[in-house]
Formats: sequence, structure tokens, C-alpha cells
Amino acid sequence: MLVDRHNRVVDYLRLSVTDRCDLRCSYCMPESSACYSAAGDWLSFDEIVRMAEAFARLGVRRIRVTGGEPLTRARLPELIGRLHAIDGIDDLSLSTNGTRLAAQAAELKRAGVARLNVSLDTLDRREFARITGRDCLDDVLAGLDAAAALDFRLIKINQVWLPDSSLAELDRMIDYCRQRGFILRLIENMPMGTAAQAIGSRSLQSVIRTLQARHGLIDHVLPGGGPARYLCSPDRQFSIGFITPISQHFCDRCNRVRVTAAGQLQLCLGQENQVDLRPLLRDPNTSLDAIEALIRDAIDRKPLQHDFTTAPHKVVRLMSATGG
Repeated sequence: MLVDRHNRVVDYLRLSVTDRCDLRCSYCMPESSACYSAAGDWLSFDEIVRMAEAFARLGVRRIRVTGGEPLTRARLPELIGRLHAIDGIDDLSLSTNGTRLAAQAAELKRAGVARLNVSLDTLDRREFARITGRDCLDDVLAGLDAAAALDFRLIKINQVWLPDSSLAELDRMIDYCRQRGFILRLIENMPMGTAAQAIGSRSLQSVIRTLQARHGLIDHVLPGGGPARYLCSPDRQFSIGFITPISQHFCDRCNRVRVTAAGQLQLCLGQENQVDLRPLLRDPNTSLDAIEALIRDAIDRKPLQHDFTTAPHKVVRLMSATGG
């Protein structure tokens, strides 16, 4: 097992395959902040699989493929199939903005993706274009329809709760998810990069209380390695999760690390510490034992908690460059 110095077991890897994205969300990577690493700096599929094998040998059981927007990486289902074949990986999931999901959902399912997280902050076309910088809500909804027809184990909708988000729009999203059997998750905006820092964060605690009173929601548990607290309707026909890194952090039970597309092992979203895995992965003479040793050493330096509340301007890297 991978156990850090705070006695937390790390069994969940979030793996970015690209820092590119076809949207320009205001809180993530607006046009003014768009910057990319060179594609030649990204880990190759062989390097990614080699790294994932090392993590699996160390006890990691869950892998989530992320970006940027992972569906912009060419031949992604091929990589998914190779990750799915790794001994010890029990759960393979994907985070996407959904713009390209309609064309790829069936192939991703066949390759081994069991669960999907789809980012969707609003169902209003004009508001969607304002937030994302692109008028493509119909593409995202078509992708969700295609995925829903394929019987993925779970489909979750990730909605970032922004300072100007409204309860009226949230009610609309709840109805949409309830009708389709999707799990809705609300996420407090994190101050990663100057764009997100300028927008600011808004606590979800009052929203949780309002929804509990309005819908009679009760505590619920759902599969997955993430930090969300889930509630469900009394008939258990609808579930909603809340990810609250600002108002009620969950650092004491953090079980995950992230690897960027360029092979940087990020130990905490709210810290700037990282370990470069790429040199070892690029060297064909490096053994899996050596890669494992570097990972173990890195995990021992995983910090106790993030600095989002104590130093909100500290993290300057974009979420798209980190891997959600």
C-alpha cells in the first residue's frame, strides 16, 4: 500500500492525458489565460501505462483519466483499453466536458470506462456560452444522451458553484438529472490560477441546508474514490453530492494524487509541490522498482492539507494543467 506520513492510504490516481481543452471556462482557462505545454512533453501511451503499472503494484486501484479535455487526445480509447488491462486496477473512470462525447462514448465504454463525470454548469444556452466561451451546449447534451443509452455504471454531472450561480438554475439541473438518472455534484470553486482567484469562491453550506429542507434529502453513500458528501431523496431515485474544499475541507481523508500530462506528480491541489516522473519514465533502462521507489518517496511528502483558505493566491497553475 501507499501510505503517507499522515497515515492516509493513497489508492486513487487522477491521470491527465493533455492540458488542451476546447472550452474556455471563465474559472478555469479563459482566453486570456490559455497556455499549453508542447505535445512532445506529454507522456506517451507507453510511458503512461508503465507509470500506471507501477502505481497498481503499489496498491492504487482506481484511475480517473482527465485533462484538460481528455477526448482531445488522439486515440484515447486505445490508452483506456491498455489501462483497463492492468492487473489490480478495479475502477477506470473518465472526466470530460462532453463536447466530443457523442462520437466517442460507445468506444470508451467498450475500452473499459465504467463511470463518467461530465462538467456542466448550466442548462441555459446563453449562460453556457458566457461561462465556457463557446456556444456548444447542444453538443454536450447530445453526448450525455449517447452515454445514457450505453448503460455506464454511473454518470455524474459536475456543476461548479460560482458566486453568481442561482438556486433557480440549480432546480432546473436537479430536474434534468433526476429525469435521466444522473448524479448531480456541486463543487465549490477553488482558487487555482488568477482567473479562478478573481472570480472567488462561494460556500455550499447554505445550499445544502436549503436542499435538505426543500427535498427532504437524507445521507447516502455512492461508489467512487472522491471526496463528495452525498444526499439522496427519500425514495432514493435522485442523489446529489457536494464537494466543499473551501467551506469544509476533506484533507484528513485525502486518498488521491494527480499526474499531469507532462509527468509531474502533483501531491495536493492546493500546494505547489510536485515530483517529476518523466525522466525515469522516458529512460528505457529504468526498472519498475525504481519508478515505484520515486513514487513512494513522493507520497511521503504529501502535505497535510491545502492552502486554499490560508493562502488563496498561492496556487498559480491552472486546473487544466493539473488534471482534475
